[in-house]
Amino acid sequence: MRRVNFDLDVLRSFVTGMDLGSYARAADRLGRSTSAVSAQMKKLEEQAGTAIFRKSGRNLALTDAGQTMLSYARRLLDLNDEAATALHGADLEGWVRLGLQEDFGETLLPAILGQFARAHPKVRIEARVARNADLIERIEKGRIDLALTWGQPGMDRASAPYITRIAEVPMCWITAASPDGAGLFAPDDVGGRQMNLGDDPLPLVAFEPPCLLRDCATTALDRAGVAWRMAFVSPSLGGLWAATAAGLGVMVRTPIGMPANLRVIDGGLPPLPSLDLNLLGSESEPSDIVRRLADILMASVRDAMPGYLERLHAA
Repeated sequence: MRRVNFDLDVLRSFVTGMDLGSYARAADRLGRSTSAVSAQMKKLEEQAGTAIFRKSGRNLALTDAGQTMLSYARRLLDLNDEAATALHGADLEGWVRLGLQEDFGETLLPAILGQFARAHPKVRIEARVARNADLIERIEKGRIDLALTWGQPGMDRASAPYITRIAEVPMCWITAASPDGAGLFAPDDVGGRQMNLGDDPLPLVAFEPPCLLRDCATTALDRAGVAWRMAFVSPSLGGLWAATAAGLGVMVRTPIGMPANLRVIDGGLPPLPSLDLNLLGSESEPSDIVRRLADILMASVRDAMPGYLERLHAA
């Protein structure tokens, strides 16, 4: 089999175009002509030996092979950039303070810290895993440099000078992975599962207030006329996962970090909105150290997101 050496410059144009939703905007960002970027995309398909793009109105759309190529392109560029930074940025010194939601503490934090430490061994990272409101408050007061948070109503540049939207993540109803959903569901006439609450209120598992996802859950239920009660309240996400797995009730969360002993509820409860996943910074012009950590964090989240969303389709 002939070995293919993909052109990193072509891959960077490819990824930039997909991130911006337009290769005209990608050309402007990269300082190239639109025709030059188009020629690069043709070269990429020739190197791949298969179609990368498909027609979908005016929007950019990828074939299955294109989706695979995009994932590998991000990884190749991340490794290239990490190597360049390690060679030219090794002299960076200082410290940076990072805050993340509990959802990402176990799934992303080790990889992010490891990658950053390899590239910048002289920089010290102070990481804090906390709830959304706490992270936003710390950003506002300059107590941390970067924070990965859920979109909050009223959040603007006045409270967080640096805001980058990384992804849109759907919220979902979550229950125990046992066949009957911890007694909340029963088989229906077509082999599926339906709510089996009778006249009882829906038991909820939730954070202590204030909590954005708790508010979204109760608002959705109230609008749908579904009675509910708080069955378990905890300040810890681990406590919520455990209570839900034990069958104490259902919870609202995103599929990010969801344990294997839980599953997404597919139908039977009112629909929920999606959440913006934002990277907040305490300064409008971050330092080189903060900017580098932000790049690593955004790339890690974007690479991991397809795997998280597969949990929704597996419901």
